[in-house]
Amino acid sequence: MAQEERAHALLSASSAHRWLNCTPSAKLEEQFPDTSSEAAQEGTIAHELAELKVRHYFHPVDFGRQKFTRRVNKLKKEELWQNEMDGYTEEYLDYIKVLANGLASKPGAVIEQKFYYDAWAPGGFGTADCILIHGDTIHIIDFKYGKGVPVSAEKNPQMMLYALGAYDTYKLLYPIQNIKMTIIQPRLDSVSEWGCTLEELLEFGKYVKERAVLAIDGKGDFAPDVSTCRFCRAKAQCRARSDYNVKQAFDLGELPPLITHAEAGERLARLADVAKYQKDLQEWALAECLAGNEVPGWKAVEGRGSRDWIDMDKAFEALQASGTPEALLWEKKPLTLAQIEKMLGKKEFDTCVGSMVVKNPGKPALVKESDKRDAITNKITAAEAFKEGE
Repeated sequence: MAQEERAHALLSASSAHRWLNCTPSAKLEEQFPDTSSEAAQEGTIAHELAELKVRHYFHPVDFGRQKFTRRVNKLKKEELWQNEMDGYTEEYLDYIKVLANGLASKPGAVIEQKFYYDAWAPGGFGTADCILIHGDTIHIIDFKYGKGVPVSAEKNPQMMLYALGAYDTYKLLYPIQNIKMTIIQPRLDSVSEWGCTLEELLEFGKYVKERAVLAIDGKGDFAPDVSTCRFCRAKAQCRARSDYNVKQAFDLGELPPLITHAEAGERLARLADVAKYQKDLQEWALAECLAGNEVPGWKAVEGRGSRDWIDMDKAFEALQASGTPEALLWEKKPLTLAQIEKMLGKKEFDTCVGSMVVKNPGKPALVKESDKRDAITNKITAAEAFKEGE
């Protein structure tokens, strides 16, 4: 599926978390262009590769080896193609293979299908990566190439909207009673699974219907929040977000000599979006100044520049001719582990040197208690203390 075909509805599944929580944002965003980052373009290529692999696996007659190879070779000519995409999409395909082979009979497979859920959200649609239907169960599998943060499948509104669309499409053909959802993020080694009954899904549909009515009319209350505002196109100029962050930054009430742990936790939560909002606002104000628009009190200036060779080869020849040894002009430096893995691709890297890699613990980070990772402390355990005293 070409990138231009991945159209977004006003009430799209991919932005469901935003318009379900902050209903006026759907109409507010319409004033801003829908831009695409380099990371998003990389994700599009990886998605297309994943689609080709799954399509070839389930439909080898209609989408045979020759057609598959020709399409993959075309993708490899894309400027943002990376060899590691092959390994990551194999992980996605492997999951689907294991799931399909574990069922009692061959499932119905729907790949990169646009589903409409306009019975609940008028005009709403989204494109599901892969859906397997077997007996009374729909399996919805979503491939995410990003490496920002792990996305949970539990009560995930995007996945549940896909499920509503799939149920509406196939309810007369299959006795659907159960929905199972999976989000695969191979670059984060993350696979999140969650399931619900049809009754629970339709209950969610009622909630969607209520919120969609408000969103279409641009009504309801704004609900600025770190996750809600993250990808909103209006995030820099949104008054509700601006007022919310100013309040968090400057209206924290009394300031006692020392704050308690409870107060620290509360204030960390309240200030979570302030730094992000400041960055978004600065980027928008800079763009306005560069466009010739006045932002009182601010202006755009040229930052510190950098120097570069007009012709490095000729410059080095001149240096050597003047007596500078060639060895002094070059620095021998090995590629990083990540650079080598990117060059070889994950699969070849693991086969060749995977056993020679050790994963060092990451630097401690403060996250919300809802994070799935285990908590760590600097407390010494009894076993460590006993060992230390030996």
